[in-house]
Amino acid sequence: MTDTALPSRLAEIREEFLELPEPERLELLLEFANDLPDIPEEYAGHPELQERVVECQSPVYIVVDVSADDVVAMHATAPREAPTTRGFASILAQGLTGLTADEVIGIPDDFPQSIGLTRAVSPLRIAGMTGMLLRAKRQVKAKRAA
Repeated sequence: MTDTALPSRLAEIREEFLELPEPERLELLLEFANDLPDIPEEYAGHPELQERVVECQSPVYIVVDVSADDVVAMHATAPREAPTTRGFASILAQGLTGLTADEVIGIPDDFPQSIGLTRAVSPLRIAGMTGMLLRAKRQVKAKRAA
């Protein structure tokens, strides 16, 4: 991972994974999958307001809000039948929400490769999480510019 410092919540999540033996990391990912926050009502049932993450095999949609005081909230939907993808979406939704736009934009693009799951899940799944992160960062930039 690049030398850029991670915001504290993402650093904590990464440490949670890296402190565990590799076989137990998948269990932690499944815990995150179960804790994916519900999408706000204004987005529920409105996929046209969300962005499909095409890098994911499962239908994953994200939307990022940036408040007037520059605080980010990331929302995501992912099917329960796709627990790995749902876990990655949850990590990002929980890790990005509450950060400033600058903090989100500054997250290293290779964060998904740094949490110790590259040998436990397929490269395609890691690419899906990377796609979620890059789309979230792009949405933050676009909403901030608007």
